[in-house]
Amino acid sequence: MTARTVLKLALPKGRLLEPSLTLLRSIGAAVSEPAATRKLLVPSSDGTLSVLFVKPADVPVYVESGAADVGITGTDVLRETAADVLEPLALGFGRCRMVVASPTQIPYPALPGGVTPRVATKYPRLTRAFFAETGQGVEVITVSGSVEVAPLLGLSHWIVDLVDTGRTLRENGLVERAPILDVGAVVVVNRASQKLRLEEHQRLLQALHDATT
Repeated sequence: MTARTVLKLALPKGRLLEPSLTLLRSIGAAVSEPAATRKLLVPSSDGTLSVLFVKPADVPVYVESGAADVGITGTDVLRETAADVLEPLALGFGRCRMVVASPTQIPYPALPGGVTPRVATKYPRLTRAFFAETGQGVEVITVSGSVEVAPLLGLSHWIVDLVDTGRTLRENGLVERAPILDVGAVVVVNRASQKLRLEEHQRLLQALHDATT
């Protein structure tokens, strides 16, 4: 990358932020972390990247709209938003899985007596799509907090959530019932920006590819 190359890069706050920063530093991008002022726009010291630190769900939206040229996000967020972006590179970190889970005593895949299962999730679009494909009628309940406690609170029969080791499920008396999606970190690119700034994109993507292979 050269000093005149300036790309806007959206990074997700949360679990993918530190590995994303580590990856960028490994290719020589001097990226600052968010300042105490909570400014969203943080220029790199070498002038090659302007970094937006945003909520994970905003990354695909910002890239699709052109507010950012490139972003790093998880496939769970990308599939949930269904943003119209290019997806040129899987990064190999942030791996986990999205599953249906429920308490051991609650039947799956159907409840007795024709009862419609209530499913709590942060991913309503993916949850509805999964159960539509399986032909199961469910009531999807969107929650923003700790999904794993929804059955304990009587809010739902089942949940759909991300799991890594499965420890959180076990601690709340839940078991995995069905897989929905393998999740990992990916690079997403704005379609128009890719056409207009192909050389800059290719340079960054090639550096990221080389660093992850």
